[in-house]
Amino acid sequence: MEEKAIIAALSALAQESRLRVFRLLVTVGPDGLPAGQIAEELAIPPNTLSFHLSHLKNAGLVTVRREGRSLIYTAEYTRMRGVIAYLTENCCSRSPCCP
Repeated sequence: MEEKAIIAALSALAQESRLRVFRLLVTVGPDGLPAGQIAEELAIPPNTLSFHLSHLKNAGLVTVRREGRSLIYTAEYTRMRGVIAYLTENCCSRSPCCP
């Protein structure tokens, strides 16, 4: 992944509500959750949640699909794995004590 994409993802997660939303979506898996249920479970007002979901979507950390009248949000696992891989790709490479 490019550094700009990593920075955007980390920046989006560097806010308490967005981090909570993303962690919730990671736990529910690929089926995702409707925005209303996210708002209810995390006690975030709908208009505030919309703002946070937009940030996560722009950073590529969530996707959204329409089912009837509902917007269903899902964690973007490929992007999440890319961020984790970027952060750990050179883990302990300068330390003689790590395998």
